[in-house]
Amino acid sequence: MADAEERFSGSGLYLHFPFCSSICPYCDFSVLKGDRDRRRRFVDALVAEIRLYEGYPGCFDTIYFGGGTPSILEADELERILGALEEQMEIADGASVSLEANPEDVDERTLSSWQRLGIDTLSLGVQSFETGELSFLGRGHDPETARRSVEMALAAGFRSVSFDLIYGLPDQSKESWKRQLDRAIALAPGHLSCYQLTVHKKTVFGVQRRRGQLPELAGELQAEFFFEAHRRLGSAGYEGYEVSNFASALEHRSRHNSKYWDHSPYLGLGPSAHSFDGRSRWWNEWKEGPWSRRVLAGERPISGTESLSERDLALERLMLGLRTSDGIDLDKIDSLCGTALGKLNTAVIEEFVREGKIERFDGRLIPTLEGLAIADSLALGFEIT
Repeated sequence: MADAEERFSGSGLYLHFPFCSSICPYCDFSVLKGDRDRRRRFVDALVAEIRLYEGYPGCFDTIYFGGGTPSILEADELERILGALEEQMEIADGASVSLEANPEDVDERTLSSWQRLGIDTLSLGVQSFETGELSFLGRGHDPETARRSVEMALAAGFRSVSFDLIYGLPDQSKESWKRQLDRAIALAPGHLSCYQLTVHKKTVFGVQRRRGQLPELAGELQAEFFFEAHRRLGSAGYEGYEVSNFASALEHRSRHNSKYWDHSPYLGLGPSAHSFDGRSRWWNEWKEGPWSRRVLAGERPISGTESLSERDLALERLMLGLRTSDGIDLDKIDSLCGTALGKLNTAVIEEFVREGKIERFDGRLIPTLEGLAIADSLALGFEIT
């Protein structure tokens, strides 16, 4: 089994576009509403931030436009941002460029303009194919628009098309979730993401839950939905290569997101964006206003930094690796981080193997499906010095 680090070895570049036409009640990202003039001023500031990183070390082989809703950017705005990146940074030949898009923004004109700009991967925020669920989630499209957007994107010939689904909604039935998965399989995208609904404190859903207005789906059902996704999609030829992510073939794995999971360096630009250089992590001002003011004053808008110890790095590699089907190479972690995970955890590993949570394969520890379901707690069972 090839190591993920060998497949995706360059640095990643993330650009956060915070604007949305409406704010979904579950969204915990840095997002806001803004008219076209405000969005254009944002692009001015983002280009200015890119210039602040002129000559930044590393060659970027993935560029990811996230948000927010970057698909509401005009083609000339996207072109301007990409042009600034080419001027100020080292971009690898054949770098993958990904764009998050809402289904209602997809039509022949936008698809053509995105392809002309070199965007090769689309990630569509479908979330559900059920009318009631889309309404509950505050989405701006209907099931037919969702289906049509996927079909049009696939027909346009992008290198990879992905879309998201959310499960674990209050009162959601197992039959509904099975229908979602079957509709997804029938569309045959290269990639799928299936996320459990998470309620964050400061969101609309968080407020409703504190007031007792939002029931929570039982934990046992949440687990059943997780297993149903992995088994149903697995039977259809999709590898669950990460806890929430599925690819129909190796080339459809998310090249950019894989960098987060294999500890590759990445640079984040835009409000709230995070960066990692292999030893330390830093993050930008969360709100667009403070971020923009600092950028336009000629200052990198960093609001916090964190230096990672060898132990921190080992724990992160362990936790991230156990969330993937590639698992972990303990010898590599020990070599990179100066730890002795294998020797310290012989008994723990044997116990996890007996319990069917981990398998050994070609010198690696690979989580089983049962292990993936508890990946974070699995990692915390290891001793690290």
